Amino acid sequence: MAEYHGPDGPPQHAAAVDDAAASLLAVWDAAREQATPRLSGPQLNALLVVERAEGINLRGLAGQLRMILSSASRLCDRLVASGLVERVPGRADRREIALFLTPSSRALLTNLRTTRREILSDVLARMSPAGRAGLVRGLAEFSHAAAEAGESDAQTA
Repeated sequence: MAEYHGPDGPPQHAAAVDDAAASLLAVWDAAREQATPRLSGPQLNALLVVERAEGINLRGLAGQLRMILSSASRLCDRLVASGLVERVPGRADRREIALFLTPSSRALLTNLRTTRREILSDVLARMSPAGRAGLVRGLAEFSHAAAEAGESDAQTA
């Protein structure tokens, strides 16, 4: 566990959150391995992007995944071949391809979330009621603050 030896405050808290995030990510990865063992991390991330933005085009997917267009295209090819994503001609421009989840990928994502929540529930059950309540309150506030930071970053860009 990382230690910060300065005064109590944001740097020390950031170190503690950084340490705890590793545990959370380990739980998250365990759920992904159980629910989607045949999918790579980038493939799962692509499904999640398409889920959030149904009808996204390949360029938008590449941007969201922070990868070059040709890599996103190959990734998409694999998802289409696996029956997890459908390519549909765009409504406004028939040359543009829109991406949509298939029923199979929707079921896979539902299974992933169910598995992840079961594993998280097991871990949370080992915590005190006060610890669980504090964690939930803190994560909700963290999520709100991170969203605000993202909005201000987008406004200054």
